[in-house]
Amino acid sequence: MMKNRTVLSAFLIVLAVLPLVPATPEFWITELDYIGLAALVATGLMLLTGVAGLTSFGQAAFVGLGAYATAYLTTKYAVSPWLGLAAGLLLTGVVAWLLGLITLRLSGHYLPLGTIAWCLSLYYLFGNIQALGQHDGISGIVPISFFGVSLMQGRHIYFLIWICVLLGAWASSNLLDSRPGRAIRALKNGAHMAESMGVDTGSYKIVVFVWAALLASVSGWLYAHMERTVSPSPFSLPVGIEYLFMVVVGGSGSVWGAILGAALILVIKDQLQNLLPLLLHSQSNFELIGFGILMILMLQYASGGVWPIVSGWWSRLGGAAGSGRMGRGNGLAAPAQAPALPRRERPEAGQTVLEVDGLRKEFGGLVAVNNISFSMRAGEIMGLIGPNGAGKSTTFNLVSGVIPATRGEVRFLGESIGGLSARSIATRGVGRTFQHVQLLPTMSVLENVALGAHQRNHVGVLAGALHTDRAREAQLLHEAAAQLQRVGLGDYLYEQAGNLALGQQRILEIARALACDPILLLLDEPAAGLRYKEKQELAQVLEQLREEGLSILLVEHDMDFVMRLTNHLVVMDFGTKLAEGPPAEVRENPVVLQAYLGGIDDDLPESLRGAEA
Repeated sequence: MMKNRTVLSAFLIVLAVLPLVPATPEFWITELDYIGLAALVATGLMLLTGVAGLTSFGQAAFVGLGAYATAYLTTKYAVSPWLGLAAGLLLTGVVAWLLGLITLRLSGHYLPLGTIAWCLSLYYLFGNIQALGQHDGISGIVPISFFGVSLMQGRHIYFLIWICVLLGAWASSNLLDSRPGRAIRALKNGAHMAESMGVDTGSYKIVVFVWAALLASVSGWLYAHMERTVSPSPFSLPVGIEYLFMVVVGGSGSVWGAILGAALILVIKDQLQNLLPLLLHSQSNFELIGFGILMILMLQYASGGVWPIVSGWWSRLGGAAGSGRMGRGNGLAAPAQAPALPRRERPEAGQTVLEVDGLRKEFGGLVAVNNISFSMRAGEIMGLIGPNGAGKSTTFNLVSGVIPATRGEVRFLGESIGGLSARSIATRGVGRTFQHVQLLPTMSVLENVALGAHQRNHVGVLAGALHTDRAREAQLLHEAAAQLQRVGLGDYLYEQAGNLALGQQRILEIARALACDPILLLLDEPAAGLRYKEKQELAQVLEQLREEGLSILLVEHDMDFVMRLTNHLVVMDFGTKLAEGPPAEVRENPVVLQAYLGGIDDDLPESLRGAEA
């Protein structure tokens, strides 16, 4: 960490001193000004596309909104450029929010196509509105003044540009290391899982979309007052694609990667524009071909961008570049002490917690779940068992709201939850794991579990970005660490979740579900991939949870594990309930044995074979 701080301090000193040295060429200052403007846009796009997985080709249009807003107000009404900044941010925020409501409903390749559509629409709008000067644009824009000092010269506005870049990088890094940041990082590969943890993924998509747009708007404001003229050309679709190149080349998951990518793309572009005409004896735009070749090489040999390579080299030299978010190696640390998060009141022992009545799910002509009914009480472990394809996981998904039922009713603590979303059901006290492990592999074990506690504390986006959320963040991390200690993963707090063995990842999912403070816990094959000793330890954890009044509904194929742990069993086959009752009764049911193994005694699991004997 000390070595990282030394390098960061040296970088900041060079950045600050460079324009103060008279011998520094004016071209260098101008180039750094443009790199700073592009880095602001790339930082927001890194969050939107690299972290949240929402590809956008249209960020140049938001730069245009910020530029035109301040240009129009300062030339038409002679308002202060600082009021122009506020107006640009307000206009951009409203437009981004409206476009986000429409565009972010799209998925797959339709989303980037949607961003292309509104980018082109705004570009042509800039060029056809008479008040904005049409394609000639607006000129005569006043320079920014700061306490009476004019920032008209490139060496003067340079400081304001890079202050904005560093503040944007600092705030974005803080945001990533906060409660909202964990939700944003879950959008790319874990949106359905996050919804089941109580995360409002739709709202966070709009949040990160607006955040990226606002950073682009600040860049546009600075550009307008630096150039003192605006026209539609710098806000076109090709420029938007160039911003996306910067994120891909620099590193799509790193704040510093976005800044590095902006520098690399602009420097390479400038050099190609100078060298290629000399080499090819033509004034055509051959730099586009150069960019195409560069992208092919990057995707082939460095798909993660340049920054991960640089940070990896630095780590091997003795640093701790880690993930690259402002140089932090292991992300956040769990505090030794923190105030406890609020906990739900447990139902009384024996009280009915879950009622499933006539539940049915059809996928076209396939009946996956056929009129299943059962109920469970507080402090009870119920097993849902059956052969592969029996409909157990589908029943789980119906209970937890991941998919809607065709008909039937699910009641939790007497309240019908059949039509509610997975997020709404999670907030009522239902936690779950998944048949196929759903973790965020590049996040630490601690942060994965902290995502499970998302609904138990509130931290706003601004609080996360400004780092004023530390007390509430400490509560979440302390709770996550406590749950990891509880399930035996206390030695892996800062390990990347993707580095754990499969069995440990399943235990990690249980810890994440426990961080939700559930009343009902749904465990989908929790013992799969565990060794015998690990299964014994898991059984001890589940028995302790039962004693604390937690209700547990589990799907499991290990019959010995199920028979020794559960109070009650429901047996399914082809979506239909075959039998229900205590384990001792179910193990003697000939219909169950026939469904499982076709009556072939040699293949019976030990728990069933012993009962039959």
